[in-house]
Amino acid sequence: MFKNLLIALALISVVACGSKPRVNLEEQTGLGLKPTTQHEVIAKEVSNLLENFSYKRVPMGDSLSNIVFDNLVKGMDQGRNYLLQSDIDEFQKYKTSISQDFKAGDLSSSFFMFNRYIERYIQSLNYALEAIDANHDFTKDESYNSFREKLPYFKTEAELKDQWRKRAKYDLLNLRLTAADSAKSDDAKNKETLRSRYNNLISQIKKTNANDAFQLIMTSLTDAVDPHTTYYNPAFAQAFNENMSNTLEGIGASLQMENEMVTIKQIIAGGPAFKDKTLHINDRIIAVGQGESGEFEDIIGWRIDAAVAKIKGKKGTTVRLKILPAGAELSSTPRIVKLTREKIVLAEESAKREIKTVKGEDGKEYRIGVINLPKFYIDFDAVRRGDKDYKSTTRDVRLLLDSLKQDGVDAVLMDLRNNGGGSLQEAIELTGLFIDRGPVVQVRDTRNRVQVDSDEENGVSWDGPFGVIINRFSASASEIFAGAIQDYGRGVVLGSTSYGKGTVQNAVDMSRFISATNKLLIKAAGESDADTPTGAPQFGQINITMGKFYRINGSSTQHKGVTPDVVFPTQYSAEKFGESSEPSALPWDQIKPSNFTQVGNLKTINSQLEEIHKARMAKSPAYEFLLEDIAEFNKNETIPAVSLNEATLKAEREKNRIKNRERINKQLSFMGKPLWKEGQPQPKLEYDFVLEESANVLTDFIRLKNK
Repeated sequence: MFKNLLIALALISVVACGSKPRVNLEEQTGLGLKPTTQHEVIAKEVSNLLENFSYKRVPMGDSLSNIVFDNLVKGMDQGRNYLLQSDIDEFQKYKTSISQDFKAGDLSSSFFMFNRYIERYIQSLNYALEAIDANHDFTKDESYNSFREKLPYFKTEAELKDQWRKRAKYDLLNLRLTAADSAKSDDAKNKETLRSRYNNLISQIKKTNANDAFQLIMTSLTDAVDPHTTYYNPAFAQAFNENMSNTLEGIGASLQMENEMVTIKQIIAGGPAFKDKTLHINDRIIAVGQGESGEFEDIIGWRIDAAVAKIKGKKGTTVRLKILPAGAELSSTPRIVKLTREKIVLAEESAKREIKTVKGEDGKEYRIGVINLPKFYIDFDAVRRGDKDYKSTTRDVRLLLDSLKQDGVDAVLMDLRNNGGGSLQEAIELTGLFIDRGPVVQVRDTRNRVQVDSDEENGVSWDGPFGVIINRFSASASEIFAGAIQDYGRGVVLGSTSYGKGTVQNAVDMSRFISATNKLLIKAAGESDADTPTGAPQFGQINITMGKFYRINGSSTQHKGVTPDVVFPTQYSAEKFGESSEPSALPWDQIKPSNFTQVGNLKTINSQLEEIHKARMAKSPAYEFLLEDIAEFNKNETIPAVSLNEATLKAEREKNRIKNRERINKQLSFMGKPLWKEGQPQPKLEYDFVLEESANVLTDFIRLKNK
């Protein structure tokens, strides 16, 4: 035992040797967080995996270090509200060596940068606290910009201090204007509210631990390699795996921190947000209220876990959210959304059907069966148990197709919008319901070996007119299915270009790569694993890219996605959303096509469908609304500065309020519904233009096919 301890202590000194002398973290102010021996070992092993076993195999060199450095700085202070230019200048000495340091197990430079950020964060909030009681002149014409990503870093502490004076002034003004009667707003109460808010933010940041820092640091490394390779520390790994396999209690949305705001990144089918239909991807949650009348708490700048804790809750309880819609200016009046929390069973994200009766251009009525598929699912546990009645996408859709045939539909639409993927095997088998045997997808691995996955089952479940709707958030398995339908000429693909995720990830427990010697080393360091949740992988988990998908025509779905045959405009541009917006994304390429036979050649008919669609859109008020929404969404590339003049800001908000009401009433009028009157709650607009027009296109498809 004594001999093993000596070996372990000797190994500690080896791990401590990096490519250059380490930063002395003991001399730091603030929290002074330091990496553990376990962090150092994991950093080395992750670096080794990325260099030698991932699909991309990126060397830990100067080029990668530049990207890792930029990722880390952006991850800490994306809005440039905390760090000074002098901090960035001081960090520059790590810019070309940080990935090599990771490879050597040296995290001192990255922890030094993180600690400086924490120090500046606390300093900034203290400046804001000081500014609360300042003599603010709300008649003065000045502005506040909360998101400064494209602006220079502050040159002096005086500039930083002035930014946070403006932040306090804006927050006080916002509290005054959002009071039920701004003329009777209680300034003393507002100051106390703000003081409590800032102290809460300081309290939250002081709870940051070394594992939190390590997670951010490792994300800066994995994101530099490719956007879908991710290391999760033990707590994050447990949360990821639970969310993939069990249940969630809350509003049913995946949340992410962007620009210090909690941003909706996915809406889970079947959950409260999905059913309510008033929340959308990239909406920002800026405040949370509990129950029917609980006071709103501002969550801008909060840790994501603290914010999520406020939003989640027990089944049956009510939560109210203040929402800034995607693309809306900071000065806009937030929309309030009230939701009842539910237990969301992920396995219940099942396919559903409806029938739409549509009048075609020829005056005839057509019945279009619509199948909404939120994800590609299968009950793996039931399969492992040998349950012959296990639940899966293909089984459910086959039953839905049978019922639609019995109801006499003329065509079927598969709606894959916002379907982020799921089971690859289900994508293959679902394709088999519409083709009679044949290849569906090709997969190339890290050794350049190509495997062709095929539908082996004879016969089809639906051989009639068929369409598939996709959008920018249709990804992975959705793209495989839509691409196969398009390549076979089996149906028309409608909507907007898909996400472009054509890579395959394996989730691997990091304990597989930690040697017995290194485990002894970690144990000898005497580090506590108190922060590791029970049942979580002790050394975390890496989801690593190990392959790439290709369509049967040889084209990769990676980066470019699937381009529809009939294209609808979208506010989610390729430059800002999807795989092509990720700097480290793997490129598009081609391999040899599979040996397959087309069901039909739809090239001519698709061109005709596009022409008829465009002619119909030229006369459509709904299409005009869609184009207006897109223009509004893309109006500002960044969050603009907000006026700190009370009269000006109040006038801007009133103008936005009137504009919003007029626009909603214009849509209500088009839909033949009562107008939204003053004092009434904002009505929900559930008209789905893309679905309605896709059904129209299918009636055109039927008519042209029958000529």
